[in-house]
Amino acid sequence: MNEEFTFTIKSIRFDEDYHPSENTRITTNFANLARGESRRENLRNALKMIDNRFNALAHWDNPQADRYSVDLEIISVELNVGVEGANDSFPLIEILKTIIIDKKTDKRIDGIAGNNFSSYVRDYDFSVLLPDHNRKRSSFSVPDNFGGLHGKLFKHFVHSNAYKEKFKKAPVICLSASSSRTYRRTENQHPVLGVEYQQDQHSLTDQYFGKMGLRVRFFMPPGGVAPLAFYFSGDLPNDYSNLKLIGTISTMETFQKIYRPEIYNANSTAGKFYQPSLQNRDYSLTQIVYDREERSRLAIEQGKFAHEHFIKPHQATLEQWFASYAL
Repeated sequence: MNEEFTFTIKSIRFDEDYHPSENTRITTNFANLARGESRRENLRNALKMIDNRFNALAHWDNPQADRYSVDLEIISVELNVGVEGANDSFPLIEILKTIIIDKKTDKRIDGIAGNNFSSYVRDYDFSVLLPDHNRKRSSFSVPDNFGGLHGKLFKHFVHSNAYKEKFKKAPVICLSASSSRTYRRTENQHPVLGVEYQQDQHSLTDQYFGKMGLRVRFFMPPGGVAPLAFYFSGDLPNDYSNLKLIGTISTMETFQKIYRPEIYNANSTAGKFYQPSLQNRDYSLTQIVYDREERSRLAIEQGKFAHEHFIKPHQATLEQWFASYAL
């Protein structure tokens, strides 16, 4: 059955000239910035924020804070269902890859793949399947095997020849900390990742990413105001160089400042015990236009799209593959 599921990887540069393709999820962070009258200014400002944050963290041998810049590639992954060459493809996943430009040595350094994570099937699970499951229930619960199919599809991709041919290391995905959890600062501190926080209990998102083969740690980088959630396999602090980690931090902290300014652009820093809140009113806005309500609405539409164009038409094949697939 594994031979029936293959992957096609496409990439496009994310810069101020970027326009989302027809297959791009329009709720994707980077796609949302590239729409509307302010699209070019949005993109230019966001990319400048990323470069500034990178240079602030990579401060050694960088006296003018301008040694580095970050190039971003949007990686689009299509799942091919059936015999290769005569198959039915579906836009499964989009991630970002960072490339670090060292202007002093004129070198391009491969960064980490993953960063932002976008998935139609995850939209279906969280925005369609989960609400439908709980609609008439008196208490919240999750469906059996919730996230199981998505998790196996992700692991199949990461272990595929298509992934291994393009990327040398496992992905790292960086998200916002959960507003439903409390975090406690520990004594552990990394020179780039910063101070580690530990949560009071795992969230549904943690469990969902766990089925993708990823575990989570929370770090507040130097100069940051709230911990970020890093989902990874392996050894996060030691599998990647400091510059690679800074590429992910500078990119994803910038996105979070735009999308969740109440948390990541707050005017106060997380203390020993910290609970993120989108109700916080003491924060600063970036000079970037973003419609958060539209993004939530579109997630539902895209979840329905996944159901109509992937889950339902391939249900029998997916069920058989899910039952037989094992690493």
